[in-house]
Amino acid sequence: IAYSYNIKTDTCATLTSASINQIVAEGKVGIKKGATDKLLPMAINTWNFPDSNAMAWHILNQSRGGVRQTRNAVVEGITKCEQLQCDLAVGYGGTPDEQGETTLDSMVMDGAAMDVGAVAGLRRIKDAIRVARHVLERTEHTLLVGDSATEFAISMGFRSESLVTPKTKIIYKHWKAKNCQPNFWRNVHPDPKTSCGPYEPTATPLTHRKEDRARTEHQIGAQHHDTIGMIAIDVDHQIHAGTSTNGLNHKIHGRVGDSPIAGAGGYADNEVGAAVATGDGDIMMRFLPTLLAVEAMRNGKSPAEAAEVGIRRIRKHYKTFSGAVIAVNRLGQYAAACHGMREFPFVVSNPTQAIHVETVKCLPPEPSVEVVPL
Repeated sequence: IAYSYNIKTDTCATLTSASINQIVAEGKVGIKKGATDKLLPMAINTWNFPDSNAMAWHILNQSRGGVRQTRNAVVEGITKCEQLQCDLAVGYGGTPDEQGETTLDSMVMDGAAMDVGAVAGLRRIKDAIRVARHVLERTEHTLLVGDSATEFAISMGFRSESLVTPKTKIIYKHWKAKNCQPNFWRNVHPDPKTSCGPYEPTATPLTHRKEDRARTEHQIGAQHHDTIGMIAIDVDHQIHAGTSTNGLNHKIHGRVGDSPIAGAGGYADNEVGAAVATGDGDIMMRFLPTLLAVEAMRNGKSPAEAAEVGIRRIRKHYKTFSGAVIAVNRLGQYAAACHGMREFPFVVSNPTQAIHVETVKCLPPEPSVEVVPL
């Protein structure tokens, strides 16, 4: 089941599986696969979230060539994932922080105006991507955070409600029963590997840089799908990119990852293309992989080469990180690159194929080079 979005009334109607099948059929009629002039409009998103892609694709088809629908497609496609609580990694009711609360991060970027609207650490509001859209459209700011973002959302007509569910409480209870393992503390007392805290700074020399980088980061994969990132492009090459996540399981209260940061979780530029990312947000946001991907395409690299740029840059410094980048140029040609997993799935819709799940094999670990002293 998906939903049909009506821009005039700002409402959604149910779209049945039969309707989705019809969309798929229509998307495959009379188009030669691979023709570069037949790749738009298009919608693409991270992970195997076909319902979100179906929503975005349906919205794009509300106008000829998806013209003036890319923002609606991204926002409502991601909203669908938030409503479905995609793998408990997006939307309410998943990944409680170390205080048992679920908070949300989200962003939407307009590739024409280069405007961004984002929220981080959003509390008690389910519709994170829609709130981010209001930041984009109703303010001159880029990012609102925490309780202030919640107050803004309420002023815009959103309802305040708990994001905690019975499932959230069970996850949190089991974590506490295991002495709060794993967690994201280091260089504190008592030992965070055996205790729940509260913690205080450890009076010891600073941890060596090599030891810092050897620590285990959040693992993503079949059970930790992290962010949904989505890109939509119409036949006039208008591009929007968006993201949404509820962040790391048992994160330190107040932690924000890469998803709501322009250039980290996502980036769009009508002159070039767009990129979205998912993975170890605390690492990936240090390298701005989606900005690197877009700039690589600006400099003539293919989407496949561009997607690898950020991944390889990160791998050079953090050999065990997990993450993926999708890159799309303004013509609708796309590719993905990943690391730390066996393969990475994503979903694509364009005139040659609709709601089509693809996978890419991930880059192998960078070989270790042992320097032998002369």
